[in-house]
Amino acid sequence: MHTRLDFMSVQVRNLEASQEFYTQVIGFEAAEPSRPGAVVFRNEGGAIFAIRLPLPGTDTSQDLGLGVGLWFAVGDADAAHARIVSNGGQVVSSPQPGPFGRMFVVRDPDGYLLTFHQA
Repeated sequence: MHTRLDFMSVQVRNLEASQEFYTQVIGFEAAEPSRPGAVVFRNEGGAIFAIRLPLPGTDTSQDLGLGVGLWFAVGDADAAHARIVSNGGQVVSSPQPGPFGRMFVVRDPDGYLLTFHQA
């Protein structure tokens, strides 16, 4: 069976703060309208992923992103890094060669590690 990931969402503690992080710090564009309790982000190709309020029973006392890595392809890793740093992003790993091209890693407010790699 051949499959591919079509869409994903991650749970966040504070939807408004996370939306501000992803739009103001990272530079993603929120699709309008989003569903209640969620924000979908898009690019020219369509929806790429969403943030959402936690599902019932989720332990929000720990980093929600523990063990999860999200990878985003960018045209210029160094330019993306400079923009994120200038907007106050928490860089975990500075630009360096990686398995999929030049890459760097940023932590979001819920502990998700966002890897940006130059495709």
